[in-house]
Amino acid sequence: MEEAAAAPNCLAGVRVLDLTQFEAGPTCTEVMAQLGAEVVKVENPRGGEPGRILGTGPKPGADAYYFMIYNANKKSVTVNLKSERGLALLKEMAKRADVFVENFAPCWPEFDIEKHTGVKISKGIYQQDIVETDTCPYIFYGYSVNADGLVSSCFLDWGRKLVIGDVRTQSMKSIWNSDAMNALRLQHLDGRRKQNQVCGNCGQLSHCLPDNIDAHRPMLLEKFKSRVVIDPDLEPPGGTNRRFAAVAAE
Repeated sequence: MEEAAAAPNCLAGVRVLDLTQFEAGPTCTEVMAQLGAEVVKVENPRGGEPGRILGTGPKPGADAYYFMIYNANKKSVTVNLKSERGLALLKEMAKRADVFVENFAPCWPEFDIEKHTGVKISKGIYQQDIVETDTCPYIFYGYSVNADGLVSSCFLDWGRKLVIGDVRTQSMKSIWNSDAMNALRLQHLDGRRKQNQVCGNCGQLSHCLPDNIDAHRPMLLEKFKSRVVIDPDLEPPGGTNRRFAAVAAE
């Protein structure tokens, strides 16, 4: 039995514009680089790809081994995609590339993918209809423990605005049952997600949601209140957008 294998440098002369991050996307473009492609990685000018600081590196201040593994043999350039000049530069680079790879999802809080790419998104990532959602199911599934020990209620909390605890000083059980986490759950079950300054504009719940629990919200709220004692005026992580709160009160 003969085994087929890709010839060394079989992608020589192919230029790849790489807007991927973390693991799945960078793995794809890393293989292209290993096969000889010229891979140009586009990164955020404020610190680069988040994977650069995910874990330890060979010395303090150096890129993490995690980043090195998936981004060897690539070129790198920083572009501010939030600026008109940066977008124009990216589009010009795309014209000169043979392959364009990205793994952005329209789900990051405080970042409007459609606005910054000019691409109209009509379906979610599971090809579901895009609809507004009151309740985030993820805050009932789990939370995110960051590399520095801080715990966020959301895995998309890059800005550390939804911190609910610290595993260096608290048990994971106490964080799961904390007033901060429960205050956020109550806000969502009360139908006040839009009032949260971070959760209120999160596209994860409209574009990337596998489970919509809105139909069960009244039942869940009743059970939640019967089992959890919490000050209803306690400010949840992410805070409250007073403008939305005032409209809701009218």
